Amino acid sequence: MVGPMAGAKVAVMANSAMPIGRCAAESLVRIRVNAIGPTIGGYLTENYGWEYIFFINLIPGAIMIAVLFVTLERQPMNLRLLKDGDWFGIAAMAIGLGALQTVLEEGNKNDWFGSTYIMRLAAIAAVALSLFVWIELTVRYPAVNLRLLKRRNFSLGTLANVLVGFVLYGSVFLLPQYLGQAQGYNSEQIGEVMAWTGFPQLLIIPFVPLLMGRFDVRAIVIVGLSVFGGSFLLNMHMSPDYAGDQFWIPNMVRASGQALVMGPMSAIAMIGIARSESASASGIFNMLRNLGGAFGTALLGTLVTKREQFHSNIIGASVDLYSQAVRDRLALMTSYFQSRGISDPSAAHEQAIISLGQAVRRQALIMGYSDAFAVLGVMLILAACFVMFTRKGQADGAGAH
Repeated sequence: MVGPMAGAKVAVMANSAMPIGRCAAESLVRIRVNAIGPTIGGYLTENYGWEYIFFINLIPGAIMIAVLFVTLERQPMNLRLLKDGDWFGIAAMAIGLGALQTVLEEGNKNDWFGSTYIMRLAAIAAVALSLFVWIELTVRYPAVNLRLLKRRNFSLGTLANVLVGFVLYGSVFLLPQYLGQAQGYNSEQIGEVMAWTGFPQLLIIPFVPLLMGRFDVRAIVIVGLSVFGGSFLLNMHMSPDYAGDQFWIPNMVRASGQALVMGPMSAIAMIGIARSESASASGIFNMLRNLGGAFGTALLGTLVTKREQFHSNIIGASVDLYSQAVRDRLALMTSYFQSRGISDPSAAHEQAIISLGQAVRRQALIMGYSDAFAVLGVMLILAACFVMFTRKGQADGAGAH
């Protein structure tokens, strides 16, 4: 579902070493993009073609460039800094992450490690990323300061953020897939369903800085993660009738919880980070969240496939063509197809068997998606556990020490 996915991976860097208000404002921009992007993408895909979704970023990109040009402090170009660049580390990171991203995106389609192609890319990713970590821990001027992960709040906050990225991008992948595969929605209809995840956030986000000033930021994030995770648990028992209207309440709950997570979680992770280290910390924080999202979209696709197979085997074992209940159902369906113009009784009976098999597969598919939503809820509860072990500190300064 290319259209509804448009805008899902647009991330505005959240740096809580900045004032709380600016952090919340950036979170608001991210949420607006994530809420509106899938809706616009779905409309363009359905009415003009999926190619047009790539033009969505033209206007926001132009506005961003204009704002940066006006507001960024002007400094003279200093090309001598290039000689201190961590070029080997950057090259190792680019190769490693590129190979890993390809493994995640193509693995399910190529039977994962049953494919020589995936095995080779996985080996390249393992070697390149191991080399990248070694370089970053030994070089004088690292491109990515991995030593920051020794800080308690930053490491635990980043771990929680990886899980949030897994769930955030995974849910934006999972919901369109479910609506398209199980309910037959087109891209525009999927975008309309997903649009509702943005409106509560637009109402709640402006009040988050006030909450951060009054309450322990950890408590805000834990409440947000609990609500966010609970929304997925509402999708655990889906049925063939569970479609767009039934997602309205879970999506509203999900949006309310998500609004309490993004900015405050960044603030927790940045406690103890000096202002001079904030750019490097933000880079790690956001890179790992996006990497978590890549894992989410890859692993959830595999999870749905495997769980569909599991449920299909369970349901299929109970559908015995010689049982009286199944024979009665087939007789009823055979009569139905005969009334619809299939005059040959054997052809109508064969069509009834095919229809019954499709019903079993659809039910198994829906149960597979239900299991995947449950996994997302559990992962957010785990993220809340990580946040519980962080230290309390100043959320709006340059970092506490």
